Amino acid sequence: MTHPSTSAAARPHVLLLMSEGTFDLQFHTEQVDRLRELAEVGEPLRLDDLDGEDGRTQLAEADVIVTSWGAPPITPAHLAAAPRLRAILHAAGTVRGLVPDEAWARGIVVTSAADENARPVAEYTLAAIILAGKRAPFLAAEARTRRDRWSFADERGDLSNRGRTIGIVGWSRIGRRTVELLDVLETDGVLVADPTITADDLLGTGAQLVDLPELLRRSDIVSLHAPALPETRHLIGAEELALMPDGATLINTARGVLVDTAALECEASSGRLFAVLDVTDPEPLPPTSVLYDLPNVMLTPHIAGSLGSEARRMSDHTLDELERLILGRPVLAPVTREHLVVGA
Repeated sequence: MTHPSTSAAARPHVLLLMSEGTFDLQFHTEQVDRLRELAEVGEPLRLDDLDGEDGRTQLAEADVIVTSWGAPPITPAHLAAAPRLRAILHAAGTVRGLVPDEAWARGIVVTSAADENARPVAEYTLAAIILAGKRAPFLAAEARTRRDRWSFADERGDLSNRGRTIGIVGWSRIGRRTVELLDVLETDGVLVADPTITADDLLGTGAQLVDLPELLRRSDIVSLHAPALPETRHLIGAEELALMPDGATLINTARGVLVDTAALECEASSGRLFAVLDVTDPEPLPPTSVLYDLPNVMLTPHIAGSLGSEARRMSDHTLDELERLILGRPVLAPVTREHLVVGA
């Protein structure tokens, strides 16, 4: 995108609110130079909080607050101290717990880079689905103790990604992206369970809307993409796990609280089900959890989301949004208060 040419008077004052580690990850020289070209920034360039003298000074001048991981909640008192504020641009995923209702009541534009963060999670999920179809993580764990022959893989059923039924729980950004990526596989069908959508929402996707029990009964691989809400806590418990066919795989890259950990420990210990868990409840699991040692469980330390250079997709997106504001164009990824009721 071509950077706008603006006079000094038209340049908004931008306040950066995030942890030092996040800033170092997301704002390299290229991003900082672009920010300084687009806007006026305070000193220090980045703040950890808004309650100190630097925070109060910058709030009084701020037209835009750019937030990301590690930002403390913005309170109504902070908004009251920022009379010029017209936008909060979040260079990460959800703004739940970060932006108060008063922001929308005041007409402040709120955006999120959640779409950019969805991309690596969907890519990870596709990889997990493919590896689960081949039982790769679980055979790798077994190979550590089965060093005499490879033929033990022949005892592990159909090691194939052809003809699998994939269940997607939650028609979120990541759920939608995952369904798009599944086009590379010759599945037997993609099922979606989400009480907030209708069959019309799936037109053109090739996916079928079903309720959660039917999805669990029919799917070879179930991937979770629902938000963490009071009503989704332990969405997958003992009763739901019992519906899954023998040998099915549960993948969770969403939120650990969607799964009843005790119920999963019990079911996985039987060897009946497989699990690929990038998130858990609690996180990390207690050292005594059996999930660490089960060969039919793959645990990764919350790596599916944006890491390393992937995180700069989100800061670049946020700078694009800032530029659109300066040019008087609509932002691309607005967040509404209503969206937070059912989304991330």
